[in-house]
Amino acid sequence: MRSIFEPKLSRRDILRASAAASALAALHPFSAFASANQAHLRLMETTDLHVHVLPYDYYGDKPSDAVGLARTASIIKEIRAEATNSILIDNGDFLQGNPMGDYIAYERGMKEGDIHPIVAAMNTLGYEVTTAGNHEFNYGLDFLMKTVAGANFPLVCANVAKGTLTSSPLSDSLLSDSLLFKPYVLIDRMIKDGAGQEHAIRIGFIGFVPPQIMNWDRRHLEGKVNTRDIVETAKAYVPQMREAGADIIIALSHSGIGEANHTDGMENASVPLAAVDGIDALVTGHSHLVFPGEKYRGFAAVDADLGTIHGKPAVMGGFWGSHLGLIDLLLEHDGGRWHVAGFTTEARGIYRREGRENIALVESQDSVETAVKAEHEATLAYVRRPVGKTAAPLHSYFALVADDPSVQIVSQAQTWYIADLMKGTKWEGLPILSAAAPFKAGGRGGPDYYTDVKPGDVAIKNVSDLYLYPNTVRAVAITGAQVAEWLEMSAGIFLQVEAGKADQPLINPAFPSYNFDIIDGVSYQIDLTQPARYDAEGNLANEGARRIVNLSFNGAPIDPAQSFVVVTNNYRASGGGNFPDINDKVVIYEGPDTNRDVLVRYIVEKGTVNPSADGNWTFKPLPGTSLIFETGPGGKAYAADVKGVRIEPAGDGAEGFARYRITL
Repeated sequence: MRSIFEPKLSRRDILRASAAASALAALHPFSAFASANQAHLRLMETTDLHVHVLPYDYYGDKPSDAVGLARTASIIKEIRAEATNSILIDNGDFLQGNPMGDYIAYERGMKEGDIHPIVAAMNTLGYEVTTAGNHEFNYGLDFLMKTVAGANFPLVCANVAKGTLTSSPLSDSLLSDSLLFKPYVLIDRMIKDGAGQEHAIRIGFIGFVPPQIMNWDRRHLEGKVNTRDIVETAKAYVPQMREAGADIIIALSHSGIGEANHTDGMENASVPLAAVDGIDALVTGHSHLVFPGEKYRGFAAVDADLGTIHGKPAVMGGFWGSHLGLIDLLLEHDGGRWHVAGFTTEARGIYRREGRENIALVESQDSVETAVKAEHEATLAYVRRPVGKTAAPLHSYFALVADDPSVQIVSQAQTWYIADLMKGTKWEGLPILSAAAPFKAGGRGGPDYYTDVKPGDVAIKNVSDLYLYPNTVRAVAITGAQVAEWLEMSAGIFLQVEAGKADQPLINPAFPSYNFDIIDGVSYQIDLTQPARYDAEGNLANEGARRIVNLSFNGAPIDPAQSFVVVTNNYRASGGGNFPDINDKVVIYEGPDTNRDVLVRYIVEKGTVNPSADGNWTFKPLPGTSLIFETGPGGKAYAADVKGVRIEPAGDGAEGFARYRITL
């Protein structure tokens, strides 16, 4: 007899349900075809959330469709509805990375019993385990421990021990050390097989963090904890997990997908980690990328299409809640324990990109938004409040034609940041240079697409005008000769001009402004009569051409053989822009901090900044030569103060731009 509470199904409902079931079976056949001794388990991963609970850009002070755990929560809800057996896990770097995190750390603080907003959101969603990312240590151990105490789920991390390092990470003492956190956790669950019968399963989760935290957060960690190699730690603990009855073991690797060959203490160790016997699957992160994905095509032992590393399922769920990593496991019971008989992997996004727009694919979950409503409102007040002052205007109207204050302050912050980190390294004592480029410089962004911060108060949200992208800090060690080639590539933004000729166009519109690096710490001129030495792909186009002239360091011609440390961002240091010799081979430091966060810290530290352009670069004088350059109409207020060139209005430009004449 039909219950009165049982809904009546129409033919349309039945067809719709059948179609949905067929689609689910096509995507995840394990759900449809698991037999009586088989079960389908879905692992859902977030990684590198960096306190992005809501779909909001606090730097820009506006909503964003590309971030937010509240949006990712909608995919989590869908997955749970699809799957009989599922587990939600996080892969670290949840505690720091946007102004909400800074507000809690620097303003509100964490008292005993307080719940951090990212933890409140994760509790709401029912996470079952997380690991420590490198950014968990940014605010110190006391702050971290108070935060973790409020979580309804354990944090596991096997390669951070208390105290100073007293023994080799290869020794047996690894297992007896007093660790900062539990190395692993064994979760006992009941799962349903293909016949609907429930069975017990024990799932082991073990976590890892890059050993480099001892460098990145030395001031918080030195003398208090020490780190061990990721792979060797796994080899020590995974057998112990098996002995404790783990049916399957999942590695929570807050470590990128990098080289296949293991070296001691490597930062991006997920590939050799996957090769450790006994690990069945791993979730990765740290790199802020997506796996499976094109980025990893051609990596040794990695299948970028199937989503495997050494044949084992792996996933990386983007960053800031942009994706949910999914590993679907078909588990089979062999009479002794469960083992992995099949799998699929994917990273499911919360938005898609169409042209220059982000199109939301899901809505936020109210429960997550409600959990952090008060902290969100407090953060808005925080980002809108001044954090320092600037004694000079910060604008980019003339950043492509003269040394510029909006680029100057970025260089000053980067130099300030890296100087302390070089202490105690083999690069201590080398001269430090800083490379930075203007981001908001008109172009396709239109005549209002410029930085324009007036003298006086600087709020955190103003920093988004100064540094648009979430790049991370990197440093390279190169020679004076390589510094010159770096600048030659950068000078490709200019068209070749003829000496003595009037009103010639100056800027190559196909050259992006973010590839126009200014290197602070040296002085130089640019000879526009020379052709560009390199083409857009970084190929030597005109071997005899030299646009960079009078390049000097400390008042003397630069020594081509002298070594320099140049601080830049991960895009440039990893080969972005095709700059000659600038790639991973010359990188000496990969920082955990974004350049934007460094800029905020610098302003807070200094109180008042005075980033007036110091004129370290100019064009080589060319008597009788004038050039035409377009910028935003707001530049009128600053044109008379530009150093190194004489600028005068030259009428209206196209589409709202203003034309200026530059006389060399």
